[in-house]
Amino acid sequence: MQDRLHILEDLNMLYIRQMALSLEDTELQRKLDHEIRMREGACKLLAACSQREQALEATKSLLVCNSRILSYMGELQRRKEAQVLGKTGRRPSDSVPPPERTPCRGRVCISDLRIPLMWKDTEYFKNKGDPHRWAVFLLLQLGEQIQDTEMVLVDRTLTDISFQNNVLFAEAGPDFELRLELYGACVEEEGALAGAPKRLATKLSSSLGRSSGKRVRASLDSAGGSGNSPILLPTPTVGGPRFHLLAHTTLTLAAVQDGFRTHDLALASHEENPAWLPLYGSVCCRLAAQPLCMTQPTASGTLRVQHAGELRNGTLVHGVLKGTNLVCYWRSEDADTGQEPLFTIAINKETRVRAGELEQASEWPFTLSISNQYGEDAVTNTLQVESREALQNWMEALWQLFFDMSQWKHCCDEVMKIETPAPRKPPQALAKQGSLYHEMVLSEPVAAGGPSEGLLLQNNAISAEIRALLSSYYSDR
Repeated sequence: MQDRLHILEDLNMLYIRQMALSLEDTELQRKLDHEIRMREGACKLLAACSQREQALEATKSLLVCNSRILSYMGELQRRKEAQVLGKTGRRPSDSVPPPERTPCRGRVCISDLRIPLMWKDTEYFKNKGDPHRWAVFLLLQLGEQIQDTEMVLVDRTLTDISFQNNVLFAEAGPDFELRLELYGACVEEEGALAGAPKRLATKLSSSLGRSSGKRVRASLDSAGGSGNSPILLPTPTVGGPRFHLLAHTTLTLAAVQDGFRTHDLALASHEENPAWLPLYGSVCCRLAAQPLCMTQPTASGTLRVQHAGELRNGTLVHGVLKGTNLVCYWRSEDADTGQEPLFTIAINKETRVRAGELEQASEWPFTLSISNQYGEDAVTNTLQVESREALQNWMEALWQLFFDMSQWKHCCDEVMKIETPAPRKPPQALAKQGSLYHEMVLSEPVAAGGPSEGLLLQNNAISAEIRALLSSYYSDR
């Protein structure tokens, strides 16, 4: 059965690679090949793990790789469908004609992620109950882009889960949907749950009665003995810890704010789930967005001042349209060196722009008038351009800016600060469970040539291989 699953899995990967090749999209093909290789490495790593921390990181890597592969598969399918429909000249029945303008792209960054916990009084204040621990992390998806946070160890001494990562998505539109998924796995002592199936079977047999209990006990024992129990111990394709979806939410443009904000979480787990955490039902974070029109120049060129600020007819300036300002300098080099501009014309949603032409002007006959209302006063700045083509370029850039403002809304009021995330580092070892077993230290060295030396060298070799694979995984992020 396992051989058949591996054959089907290999065929699926081959089909995905062939689809990527048929689209001649080298970038998507490179990403897909990379994730497939990382997935294969994660499976090997998981099979070689001998420590809990390594197994958790390998399982997390496998889950993230699977999510990315599924995302790329969906993107491949959409592009393949568009390619086929383009060749046949047809549109999908539910499609609409593309709009005349498309909004600019932008960057979206989420940071300061905190998820509050809601422990019972007896657990948090009186320190009663089973001392469970959980390994949790966040999976974030925006379109086909998938990112993950570091894994955090949680116990009842914490009041909230805090993730230190700044997660940046470099390609986003104003209609973005950022999905956050919280995954968790219960971290138990070695062998703590080894007898759980038998204890559960014994409890069921005693509570259901003698005859019924014997039948249930027999069915559970036979299923557990075969290693393929659908009730208690389902055998995954790859062994190791299992992460469960605990909660999720989706954030849109309306959630963007240059500050800390609280959002609702939809809980996806219940108390009977082995990975259940007492979540409060909310997530706190800072979600910022930077449209490209706010950070990159959209038009530039030489302008002649007819009436702008204190300058009068005939002054030549270099204009740069960037964000919500048309900034004018003496020379184009001044814009590159960060010199103070001569004057700045504000551009906002209420700005009025009008193109004109001077009747008796042999040079610079075309005009660009920009009007702003300040209280009861209207201020108009008039600039001249050299040709009709230049005037059309300026007008097109301004109309595109107005359209971007209408789509990105409050994100165009001012430039929000986004910090570039620091390079990901290989994960640190999770904190020990605090048991006497983990705190024991061997006081006697291993004898050379003894039976323990070979086992020690083998474990060290496996650990070194796992560290190398993890380092490669996080350096590619």
